[in-house]
Amino acid sequence: MTSKPQASSPKPAGHLIAFEGLDQSGKQTQAERLLAAFRAAGHRAEFLTFPEYQTAIGAEIGHALQGERDYAPDTLQLLYIANRFEFRPKIASWLEEGTMVVCDRYLASSIAYGEAQGVDPRWLEEIQRHLPQPSLTVLLDIPPATSLTRKQVARDRFERDLPMLGRVRESYLRQARAARAWAHVDGRQDKDSVSADVLSAVRSTLGLP
Repeated sequence: MTSKPQASSPKPAGHLIAFEGLDQSGKQTQAERLLAAFRAAGHRAEFLTFPEYQTAIGAEIGHALQGERDYAPDTLQLLYIANRFEFRPKIASWLEEGTMVVCDRYLASSIAYGEAQGVDPRWLEEIQRHLPQPSLTVLLDIPPATSLTRKQVARDRFERDLPMLGRVRESYLRQARAARAWAHVDGRQDKDSVSADVLSAVRSTLGLP
């Protein structure tokens, strides 16, 4: 009697973790720390930051942020979203391979900044539904005044608009209340305390040791 070949174990699915919040909330620092933690634990992990200015669409976004272009708010958010769609095949491939994908800004940024400028948040959510969805979105929450204190020079057009940043924060808080897969972390804490809260949220949400 010939023995049947044993089926190989299915490859575990990857997860996408997105960091959101106002500028200077610590997104890049905490995203890089989580990336390092994943790799130290033996996971394959990749990092993306949006917008990605190295593409043609990303470069156009950079011109707009420096005041060199004058796009309507909905048009600008379409550029941001198109920039993410440029990376959809790569993200999908990573996730299928079981890779942990860590993003500094993702879907919720367009909703928050668009809503703050009067763009319909439901429309912004709908046109992003074909992008890979996050397993967890981490909101590093700081008041707009804290953002201003942490960076006082070389601020782009959005970073200089304190009232708009207040509306952006309110949109983030609304999104966090409405969705299950969000973690609300106080970004005013010291970096190590924020990292501890992030790791706790990732472990409890994704079921990781």
